[in-house]
Amino acid sequence: MAERMVGKQAPRFEMDAVMPNKEFGKVSLEENMKNGKWTVLFFYPMDFTFVCPTEITAMSDRYDEFEDLDAEVIGVSTDTIHTHLAWINTDRKENGLGELRYPLAADTNHSVSSEYGVLIEDEGVALRGLYIINPEGELQYQVVFHNNIGRDVEETLRVLQALQTGGLCPANWKPGQKTL
Repeated sequence: MAERMVGKQAPRFEMDAVMPNKEFGKVSLEENMKNGKWTVLFFYPMDFTFVCPTEITAMSDRYDEFEDLDAEVIGVSTDTIHTHLAWINTDRKENGLGELRYPLAADTNHSVSSEYGVLIEDEGVALRGLYIINPEGELQYQVVFHNNIGRDVEETLRVLQALQTGGLCPANWKPGQKTL
């Protein structure tokens, strides 16, 4: 049976990643926490697919809004950093990513995908999972869904803003509206 994660400390991670400047580096939850940042961690199945570039580039195109909310975005798949870099170096018109404003991390040993409960073990890929973690490392939000459906960046931003109010947000709450 699956164990509840929301409201608990998020599994810590450190992964190799391709950074926005196209250099190889590392990303970690601890680093974001140390810097007082929210973490928007999302998993996707694999590079060079059809739905993935639509959501990865949509997140990048709205990155300034995440940055304004003191949030770091990290995309993760089980592909290697070399595959990530090749995909980033492929133009968007050719099903590539082009320039990205946040890092793409490589969970090549599948440990992070497994800890977050999104690993499809027999395929070695992750489901689409989205996790929002506060600066204290507590997992505040999680959603996991079928790989045929891309995530909604607008909804991700709405949820992040709702969590940051610290209040009770009713159904259909939008930023700027009163909380309960």
